[in-house]
Amino acid sequence: MYDRILVATDGSKLSKKAVDSAIKLAALCGAELIALRVVPRYPQSYFEGSIPLAPDDVARVEKQWADQGQESVDAVKKAGEAKGVKVKAILAKSDIVSDALIAAARKHKADIIVMASHGRKGVKRLLLGSETQQVLTHSEIPVLVLR
Repeated sequence: MYDRILVATDGSKLSKKAVDSAIKLAALCGAELIALRVVPRYPQSYFEGSIPLAPDDVARVEKQWADQGQESVDAVKKAGEAKGVKVKAILAKSDIVSDALIAAARKHKADIIVMASHGRKGVKRLLLGSETQQVLTHSEIPVLVLR
C-alpha cells in the first residue's frame, strides 16, 4: 500500500500521537518511515524597536534549535526501529513549515504524509494559522491528519 511514509514531528505531545500512528502504519505496510522536523533558519523579531541579536547569539540559538530538532527525529528513529521499522531521521531548516514538509515528501518520494493538527477554529485559527491546512491545500500526495 505505502512504501514510504513521511511523518512530521515537532516534539509536542500531539505530534507524538501522529508519530505512534505513523510507526504502526509503516509496520503494517512494511514501509520506510521518514521522520521530519522543520526548524526555523534564524531567530525573528516581531516587535518594532527590538534589539537585534548579535551574530554569536543567532548562531547559538540556531544550534540549539537544530540540536532539539535532531533529538526529536532521533527519538522517532529509535521508537520506529524498536518496532522493526526502517526510519530515516531528517532535519529541515525553513521558515515556512508547510513548504518544507511538501518539498521533503517530494524529495524522498513519500506516498503519504502523516501529521497532527491542533484542530483550532475561528479566531485562534486565523491568528495562529494552520500548517496542516497549508499542507492539505498544496500537497499532491495524500495527507493523514490526526488529532
